[in-house]
Amino acid sequence: MTSLAIQTEQVTPAPLTPDREKKLKVRLAKAKTSLVLEHPFVGSIALNLPFYIDQSIPTAATNGKCIKFNPDFIDTLNDEELKFLVAHECFHPMLEHNFRRGERDHRKWNQAGDYIINQLLTDENIGKMPSQGLLNKSIYDAGGGTSDGVYSILPDNPEGDDPLDDCEDGEGSPAEREQGRAEWKVRVAQAAQAAKMMGKLSANIERLVGDILQPKVDWRDVLHRFVEKAKNDERSFARPNRRFVQQGLYLPTVSGEVMGELAFCVDMSGSINDETAAQFAAEMLTVFEDARPSKLHIIFFSHEVCAYDLIERDGEFKFNPRGYGGTAFSPCFKYMQENDINPVACVFLTDLCCDDFGNAPEFPVLWVSTEKGTAPFGEVVLM
Repeated sequence: MTSLAIQTEQVTPAPLTPDREKKLKVRLAKAKTSLVLEHPFVGSIALNLPFYIDQSIPTAATNGKCIKFNPDFIDTLNDEELKFLVAHECFHPMLEHNFRRGERDHRKWNQAGDYIINQLLTDENIGKMPSQGLLNKSIYDAGGGTSDGVYSILPDNPEGDDPLDDCEDGEGSPAEREQGRAEWKVRVAQAAQAAKMMGKLSANIERLVGDILQPKVDWRDVLHRFVEKAKNDERSFARPNRRFVQQGLYLPTVSGEVMGELAFCVDMSGSINDETAAQFAAEMLTVFEDARPSKLHIIFFSHEVCAYDLIERDGEFKFNPRGYGGTAFSPCFKYMQENDINPVACVFLTDLCCDDFGNAPEFPVLWVSTEKGTAPFGEVVLM
């Protein structure tokens, strides 16, 4: 379970009588109703999560399917603090904390999530954070406002400020947890729409929803992962071993090369400015130096191929863009086919403002786009 990171004194639990449990449920219902009226985005999320009273947990917890509350802990909170706690627990599965911890440390991951959630709720004036909650704007900013970022800067064994229970992953298999993430995206989208129709979706929450539904991805990381995948998974089979082809066997060539040939197709239409081209050139240089492809093919194109440069593995990297005009992608693939260019992977720098893609090649394609768009094949990442 995922809990609000707070410290409480160890006391003997009070008996959970039917009358007491009823009063606690009334308080929780009141907190939920208050969120629906005052903060409908969070309130809509809360409406979709069953609440339970559970004396076996220290404070409150969620596994993404329900929220549990310790009765003794609830009694230590006033109504505004309880409202905050309810909202806090809603945010954990909303930010996918229950589904994407991976191999990261339970306690540290829970702490990172709490720093993010508590800052968001405080900025939105949703209830009042209990005095023991984790809140530090400097940590929030240093982590880039993300749980992953905060996790990366927290010490492995920080003293104090410990979560009171473990952060359990969502139940089920990895596929079922992935399904849980997808279902939560739908909930978030529906909650945002409901709040927007009421005129109560703040700019900060709207941006947060955008990040949840379309997570920010560093295109440089995607580029380097794409190149590494080509090196590890594609290179060996990019050229069949000719000694065995006549026997009907398609086996990898064992050449000792670090990587086969790479192709970069650079859009030189008017929408690509010099600054963008220079930025991409810098990343190409990094790829060239790190991956050391056997050949680096650079194709500059607009509505046609404008220029072509070839850099051998031991050659000097140069970036000399030429062109300008309209946009068409199919001439690049035609050019490579006609000139016997068979890369293990191809990367396009473009704005994707074109519908002339041609047919999907045999090699993988990465579209690094300056604008939002889609492609009929390959992987697209926004620059």
